[in-house]
Amino acid sequence: MAKNKIILRFSVITLLILLAALSRLIPHPANFAPIGGMALFGAAYYNRRVWAFVVPVVSMWISDLILNNVVYGAYFDGFVWFYSGAWFTYGAFVLIVLMGMFTLRKIKVPNLLFSALGASVIFFLVSNFGVWFSGTLYPKDFGGLMACYTAGIPFFKNTVMGDLFYTALLFGAFELSARRFPVLKKVNVNA
Repeated sequence: MAKNKIILRFSVITLLILLAALSRLIPHPANFAPIGGMALFGAAYYNRRVWAFVVPVVSMWISDLILNNVVYGAYFDGFVWFYSGAWFTYGAFVLIVLMGMFTLRKIKVPNLLFSALGASVIFFLVSNFGVWFSGTLYPKDFGGLMACYTAGIPFFKNTVMGDLFYTALLFGAFELSARRFPVLKKVNVNA
């Protein structure tokens, strides 16, 4: 019975993350995305830490494949497995998961708020560094890096709003479901 409970909990967590990743296919403002919320949700709820990295990253990669090859396919020559700068986006994602493993040991509103805001800052710093480092738009000096960060500031508001929204949505949906269906509550067996 405990094994079935673990499988059901894992499946619900995974489904929520996959649905969040696929929500990227719905038209939305630039940078209003589920990335931070997915990373934090996985970090907080998977019993085995490896799943906190694997499932959200693979879910995001699947949505990237669809976005890059179906939605934006006309902008690329051939099939795109990874877009330019993807490694920085996925690196930010991994850092957000790591942060969430420490900041969300107890799931409380202040911890969620701090973590979502931290996720926004991490994503902003890492992704803009990636634009500067791997692109040709900015000079490869400190001034160019600062210009890149400055150019990213208008997008930061949507990043914060997206991280707050998706964190609230994922954690809220799961906690409400766990109250309605106690079988979803954490089991003290690694899964």
